[in-house]
Amino acid sequence: MTINGWLQIALYCALLILLTKPFGYYMTRVFEGVPTPLTPVLRPIERGLYRLSGVDETREQHWVAYAVAMLAFTFAGFVTLYGLQRLQAALPFNPRNFDPVSPDLSFNTSVSFVTNTNWQSYVPETTMSYLVQMAGLTVHNFMSAATGIALAIALIRGFARRSADTIGNFWVDLTRCTLYILLPVSIVGTLVFVWLGVPQNLNAYTEVTTQEGAKQLIAQGPVASQELIKMFGTNGGGFFNANSAHPFENPSALTNLLQILLIFSIGAGLTNVFGRMVGNQRQGWAIFAVMGLLFLAGTATTYWAEAAGNPAFAALHVDPTGGNMEGKEVRFGIANSALFTTITTDASCGAVNNMHDSLMPLGGMVPMINIMLGEIVYGGVGSGLYGMLLFVIVAMFVAGLMVGRTPEYLGKKLEAKEVKMAMLGILILPLSMLGFTALAVVVPAGTDAMANAGPHGFSEALYAYVSATGNNGSAFAGLSANVPFWNGTLGLAMFIGRFLMIVPMLAIAGSLVRKKIVPISAGTFPTDGGLFVGLVVGVILITGGLTFLPSLALGPVVEHLAMQAGTLFNTSN
Repeated sequence: MTINGWLQIALYCALLILLTKPFGYYMTRVFEGVPTPLTPVLRPIERGLYRLSGVDETREQHWVAYAVAMLAFTFAGFVTLYGLQRLQAALPFNPRNFDPVSPDLSFNTSVSFVTNTNWQSYVPETTMSYLVQMAGLTVHNFMSAATGIALAIALIRGFARRSADTIGNFWVDLTRCTLYILLPVSIVGTLVFVWLGVPQNLNAYTEVTTQEGAKQLIAQGPVASQELIKMFGTNGGGFFNANSAHPFENPSALTNLLQILLIFSIGAGLTNVFGRMVGNQRQGWAIFAVMGLLFLAGTATTYWAEAAGNPAFAALHVDPTGGNMEGKEVRFGIANSALFTTITTDASCGAVNNMHDSLMPLGGMVPMINIMLGEIVYGGVGSGLYGMLLFVIVAMFVAGLMVGRTPEYLGKKLEAKEVKMAMLGILILPLSMLGFTALAVVVPAGTDAMANAGPHGFSEALYAYVSATGNNGSAFAGLSANVPFWNGTLGLAMFIGRFLMIVPMLAIAGSLVRKKIVPISAGTFPTDGGLFVGLVVGVILITGGLTFLPSLALGPVVEHLAMQAGTLFNTSN
């Protein structure tokens, strides 16, 4: 570890903090229907969309109607994207004449992109046409992100409103998020990315002759437009297989900094939106602090593990003091790679600028833990905040028991229904992650796709289902997931991780919105200071540890102990 590396991490944190409050202020105005600088231009378009679709923007929805609208919209998107892939060969903008995508891969990819997971079991530049990339994948990068943000706003309204019956209108929230937040930043950011060297064209792939006389095909296409929303919407589905390690997607240190700022910007900003909408900005900063502590702990652990180097190199007479540069690029270095890895796995974004399979065991354990906890550290757009608020409900239940009164949060009493729904939303994640992993490592259809056996092979399988259920989309690599068993089970895991968590969360919003505000008293547990932050962090770590520690010990920890014991760990055994 170096001073320069820590300064890079500190610079990122400072920029994120500076961005949080103004962006949160802007998003609050958007969702509260207050005019913004873009209103004169976008309001006529917004009204036109409502008239075209038959939406009454003044009519709000009960939580059940909100959930049904969200599920119907997602199902329609799934069917459309599946059809685009299956009909790819007959559709235009297919300069490489790619064949139709197989049924199982089309299913997996469709579920992946409508759930904001963006898991890719394929090589994009050799599988998907320009039309599927633009009209299918990029469109759902917008729609799945807007859906997640809308759901977070619905839960915030549950805490902010009193004695009400509705939590907003899904169609209005979706439209405003897309028009006023996602599109403007994406248009401007795409132009900046093109200026910085990211390709944006519809040209055929270029064939070049190398210095050795060999022929090489250089893939290109509408990259910049997908890259921006990939990061800003915490999607992670890259135009190229190498994702943000590819020089066309991430050509410089400046684009790397912009990308990781984009990833956390909405998630961090939503903490400020929460504070503003509930009428207590200190509460928003308390949530921000909980996320920040977990983020810094994960980043420091990954940086330490990677900077320490591989102890097995000593047996090969290689100096390990330069750190573990395997799978990393000199242009970014270990500090930036550790930062990028932690951010993308905190934020439900599968984009990578290094290969997770090349991380040291404990370095690889950090992203796995981040996703296992539901990516609540700023998290995916919307999902990070509502996932964190589920833990807050559990923490305040514990606080209520400690002070001997009915648990409450922001003046809303937390009764049996809210606590049960919160626990259901939290526990559905380990059920899917560990259940599918147990199945995959014992049936031939699962093990046949695994290139590695032993602890590392187990880690690869576990990480795949952790990433799918957590709607992250990154992978350890070393796993040939493009087969019917893995495409099918990973698709189911993505569905479970998204919707079986969302529905209980909306039920909580619907229950809270009907409640009155209880005045603060001497027995009220403080929720905007250090005691609250410590309690929530403790509940998160205890819950995560009790749920996942046994599975973690079988993979990365075993590998780490083997290396520290001086054994040259062979991942093929």
